[in-house]
This record gives sequence, structure tokens and C-alpha cells, in this order.
Amino acid sequence: MKPKVTMIAWNQNDNYVVTAVNNHLLKVWNSSTGQLLHDLVGHADEVFVLETHPFDSRIMLSAGHDGNIFIWDITKGTKTKHYFNMIEGQGHGAVFDCKFSPDGQHFACTDSHGHLLIFGFGCSRPYEKIPDQMFFHTDYRPLIRDSNNYVLDEQTQQAPHLMPPPFLVDVDGNPHPTKYQRLVPGRENCADEHLIPQLGYVATSDGEVVEQVIGQQTVDQDEPGLEPSILDGMIRQLQLEQDQRTGADQESAPSGPPNGEGTPRRG
Repeated sequence: MKPKVTMIAWNQNDNYVVTAVNNHLLKVWNSSTGQLLHDLVGHADEVFVLETHPFDSRIMLSAGHDGNIFIWDITKGTKTKHYFNMIEGQGHGAVFDCKFSPDGQHFACTDSHGHLLIFGFGCSRPYEKIPDQMFFHTDYRPLIRDSNNYVLDEQTQQAPHLMPPPFLVDVDGNPHPTKYQRLVPGRENCADEHLIPQLGYVATSDGEVVEQVIGQQTVDQDEPGLEPSILDGMIRQLQLEQDQRTGADQESAPSGPPNGEGTPRRG
């Protein structure tokens, strides 16, 4: 196999360069002379994550598609810590990205199964206030393109970046209690009644009918006897505020979603 560099990173003080090669080795080089100093052995698949410690020039983090996360001392060429991302009943999860916290005491990783892994010193109690499963109800909503080829949310006909804050749900689409909904940026100060999403019944791919968050549905105002829901009013109000902040072209926006003929102005 012809060797190929897949990732490259300088350490904190730029004295060393670390390269990831497609033969699963990490190589540590002297950045001034180009001399090869160490081969770091441990990964069993390609590595696409190399992160330097924010202030300790000895420390480098690597992670890859083999599910391994390593902390290296690149000055000695030794392995300091190792974690294998095994997921019960599903094998290992490939690690796609990692970042250190500014103080260097923690780092977070994301994997191919949608997990956020948080490592660090101290107690994990602060993280116990959030549920294990957290998704936005809009995460897998279908998208369409308008006449200008801009992306819109299919259900609301809105540009995704202009839509109101989504609701937090579990892996089955069931909404979390209101105390968790306040964790979503933009919902911190909402009244309790605005934190209860609309629910509806949808059919899954295997034909099973389940109750899930419908969220940003709108009511046809022309239909007699139908009143807009509290959620609809909140969505319209948030959309109006967003339009005002971003300097929307039109002076007055319609109460319902756009008709898809144009696209909202981008901030």
C-alpha cells in the first residue's frame, strides 16, 4: 500500500509536527529539521482526528475510525491514556471529531452513532442534569429547494437557519420535560406553555404508528372554526423578531409560512 498522509497537526509550541498515515501509524517530526523522531503505534484503522493540548506542548490527542482515542506524550513517543469506544450490541463507534476545553482539563468527542463523549478530571455530577438521549425534533426533517435553489424545511417552507429553536426529544421522538427544553438556546425564558410541543401520530419505516413531535405545524387560517395554537403564535412571534433582527426586505411578513416562491434573507 502506498503511504498517504491523512491528517497533520502542529503541537502547542510548533516544535513538533504529527502526521497520520493511512498505514495506521502516527509519525512525530522535528518541525525545524524534518527529522523523524517517533512512530506512534496503536491505531488499527485510519486516523482523521489530531488535536494538540491547548497549553501543554507534550500532549497530543488522536482518534480514528477504529474507535480508539489515544493521549500521547509526543516528546517521549509514549501512550499516556487510551479509550476504546465500544457500544453495547453494536460493536465499536468510529470517532469523527475531538476538541479540548480551553483549560485543557476536558475534551469532547463525537462518534458515528451520534454520541457525545466527554472526558476529563473531577466529578460527572454536573452532567447528570441532562438526559442520556438528546435530539432536536428537526434533526431528520426532509429538506427541499426553492426556485432560487436555496434549501428550505419542507414542512414549514422556512430556511433552516431562520426557523425557531427546536424541541429536545429522545431517540424515539418523544419530547423531554419543560426543564430540559429551557436548555435549548432561545428557549431559556419561554413560558411553560410555550415549551410543550404539539404531538401527532406518524408511521415509521416498518409501518408502526408512533406518537412523535410534530412541532412547527401551521393552521390554515382560511378554514372556519380553526384557531391558531399557542405554539403557532410563538413561532410567528419568533419569526417576526428574527426578521426584524436580520433586516428582512419586506416591511410586513405574512402570519403563515412563506409560499416557497422566494427565500428568506440570509443573515
